[in-house]
Amino acid sequence: MIKNIVFDIGGVLADFRIFEFLGEKGFDKAMAKRILRATAMSPYWGAFERGEISEEEAIDGFVATDPGIENEIRTAFGSLEGMLTLKESTIPLIKALKAAGCGVYYLSNYSKKAYDECAESVSFMPYTDGGIVSFKVGMTKPDPAMFHLFLERFGLTAAECVFVDDTEENVKAAEQEGFAGIVYKGENELVEALRGLGIALAG
Repeated sequence: MIKNIVFDIGGVLADFRIFEFLGEKGFDKAMAKRILRATAMSPYWGAFERGEISEEEAIDGFVATDPGIENEIRTAFGSLEGMLTLKESTIPLIKALKAAGCGVYYLSNYSKKAYDECAESVSFMPYTDGGIVSFKVGMTKPDPAMFHLFLERFGLTAAECVFVDDTEENVKAAEQEGFAGIVYKGENELVEALRGLGIALAG
């Protein structure tokens, strides 16, 4: 029986508005994609989210990946404010799940820079029963160790948890550790999937 809902943050509880964010900094879609290839798709991104390297080391790594756009990378990541924003539906959803008797947790890859500079995106946390963000524990999804640590820290059983993430690879990793899994595709689909697991939400 599912008793606990475990959420990813970016793309689920918060909007990861990367193209809008880069557009607001003056980059067209082609340049935004090039910046993403040099940053979010580089190994330095995961190392930064795990807290293994500093902000300066991460940006230097991004630049080394594509030196031709050094100025653009430094402009893009000078501040991350506005890259992640809390969805209006997040806190009401958490409250509805709590009212239905569920434990509500988070398990997410987040760099310290994003956590600090996009603080509004994690303002839901006091409404939950707790969770883990990657930079604080030195590991990222889909590493099985992150799921093990989460269960150990909160005294939970995987079979009583469902993990919700917008990345299928992460959901599959959770399922391999005994969680139920939902690939997030929107709030309506999520509510229906939760109801299918026996979680009756009002409305």
